[in-house]
Amino acid sequence: MSVPAAPPGQPRKAATAAWIGSALEYYDFFIYGSAAALIFPTVFFDASDPATATLLSLATFGVAYAARPIGALFLGHFGDRLGRKKIMVFTLILMGLSTFLIGCLPTRDQVGTLAPVLLVICRVLQGISAAGEQASANSMTLEHAPEDRRGFFTSFTLSGTQGGQLLATLVFIPIAALPEDQLLSWGWRVPFWMSIAVAVAGYVIRRTLDETPAFTRQQTASGGVAKLPLAVLMREHWADVLRVIAGALVASVSTIFTVWALAYGTSESVGLSRSSMLWVGALANLVALAAIPLWATLSDRVGRRPVFLIGAAGSAVMMFVYLWAISTGSYPLVLVLGIVTFGVLYSAANGVWPSFYGEMFSTKVRLSGMAIGTQIGFAVAGFAVTFAAQIAGPDGDDWFAVALFTAALCVPPVLAALTARETHKVPTELLGVRAADAANDRERVAA
Repeated sequence: MSVPAAPPGQPRKAATAAWIGSALEYYDFFIYGSAAALIFPTVFFDASDPATATLLSLATFGVAYAARPIGALFLGHFGDRLGRKKIMVFTLILMGLSTFLIGCLPTRDQVGTLAPVLLVICRVLQGISAAGEQASANSMTLEHAPEDRRGFFTSFTLSGTQGGQLLATLVFIPIAALPEDQLLSWGWRVPFWMSIAVAVAGYVIRRTLDETPAFTRQQTASGGVAKLPLAVLMREHWADVLRVIAGALVASVSTIFTVWALAYGTSESVGLSRSSMLWVGALANLVALAAIPLWATLSDRVGRRPVFLIGAAGSAVMMFVYLWAISTGSYPLVLVLGIVTFGVLYSAANGVWPSFYGEMFSTKVRLSGMAIGTQIGFAVAGFAVTFAAQIAGPDGDDWFAVALFTAALCVPPVLAALTARETHKVPTELLGVRAADAANDRERVAA
């Protein structure tokens, strides 16, 4: 029995919904990162001890990553049981509401230690939402995409993520330029309040999207959907789950670049302005918007593994160069190397992993496998910022130690790619199929 074809225009519609939804979702997620580096140490923590306040603020950034594996277990289960579309709508609404609530929180001066507690609760909700967003959007686009262009179409999810990060940075540039009293009283709240539009936009954008042909076929097959996707995942795909966990550690490059390097560049030891460092991130993300689909298209021709390896290994090397540039205080150098590191090289790994990871799993457990594997790896990446703040020493200026730490976190992704199967030419219905069943499935697909 052949796979039912996607309705005309549905692959493009799925990719567009993934792009816009991810952009809106990760706008919310990344404005928190900017605020954690620039605002929250003063607003929610003890400003009399700046070093500790910054450390605690960056730790709250990592809290969402700790919540992600838990969210992945539940959202992955329901995504493989109920479908990709329902999870895509739910996660976007949850992210929009939790981010809006952050903008409404009282400060430490108003309610004391209750303020950071409420902040952490909202951050946990953000993490749960993000746990299901990318996996559901990636599964949706991969299963709608033409077989020879899965890399290109799934890359729209990550292009959306970069678009959201770009939007978050652009919003924070004028906010960061406000006078100090206005910035700390009401200015920082505006980007969070704007996220209420996410809930509305998410419903409008995604409610009309069709479920994927692959999942629909799984529902009507003799075995139906898995009652316990996690059990099937651990029994048949445990090695690939480990590969995805290892591969997802490459996200440490993003969190170090986005959060720790921002805090380091604007510290007293370097002295670059908030606006200038935010522009580095904005321009790097602008370049990434073009680089991600180009790398993904290349992976459709030469394979996922070589492109992912370029991104992981290249980022490990360039992080030394980028952090050194910040230490010199030379803004032109920081700008150029920031764009090359994050906008170009990191985009190779970032653009290809949605197809690379998704193709490791069968339709029955794809959302669970991607969600659980990526979110465990992302949890480590999230707390990489906290570890970096400690590794950087009491003055927060040991950039070489932070670069070495980031490079070490790029080693598992390289090993994961080297041991993974190449899947860019495997038919969609045969993805994740065990060798013992492959012959029967090939006959069924050809029928």
